[in-house]
Amino acid sequence: MDTKRGEAKSHTLGDLLARARERAVPVVRAVPDELLAAPTPCADYDVKSLVNHLFQVVVEFQKLAAKGESDFSSTPDRVGAGPDWRERFADETDKLVAAWAAPGAEDGTAGAWQMPARLVGSMALLDLTVHVWDLARAIGREYPVDEAAEAVVEQLTGTVAELAPTARATGVFADPVAVAETASAFERLLAQTGRDPHWTPSGPGRKGD
Repeated sequence: MDTKRGEAKSHTLGDLLARARERAVPVVRAVPDELLAAPTPCADYDVKSLVNHLFQVVVEFQKLAAKGESDFSSTPDRVGAGPDWRERFADETDKLVAAWAAPGAEDGTAGAWQMPARLVGSMALLDLTVHVWDLARAIGREYPVDEAAEAVVEQLTGTVAELAPTARATGVFADPVAVAETASAFERLLAQTGRDPHWTPSGPGRKGD
């Protein structure tokens, strides 16, 4: 047995989301107001709309952890609701981590499609990781991928592989981007979601997610 892989699988979603939160909150706090209209690696989103989407994810996936129903029929403008949106995002992300760390959150199924709960929670983890990388690239900030993030990347590699056929067919993921043989595991993960790991604001956008 691959010991490292076994250790990664032993991590709870609460732990993995906490690791993603530690990277997400500083990036969101660093978003300057003057860049809210800037492009991101997701061609469908500028910085403001991507933050609003992330905000919706961290709020609605709290409901899914408790086996409730989410509502993505519209995206509230939480950024426009007041200048304290960065701290409100941090607070809601804390609640997301707590929701998925609660006993039973990973058990059974969740959501209208009755998907395995751990896969549903991993979808939130995917957004809280990859979309935060999008924001970091958009504002010219580094997204740290260190040893603590390795378990997150490993979990998401499996999640993306499971979701990819449907996600590409429905246009949620773009086609994979070719990367060098020397690409890191995180760069390969980004590429599988249709992102160019070397994207810059002056380059062409990709759908991504």
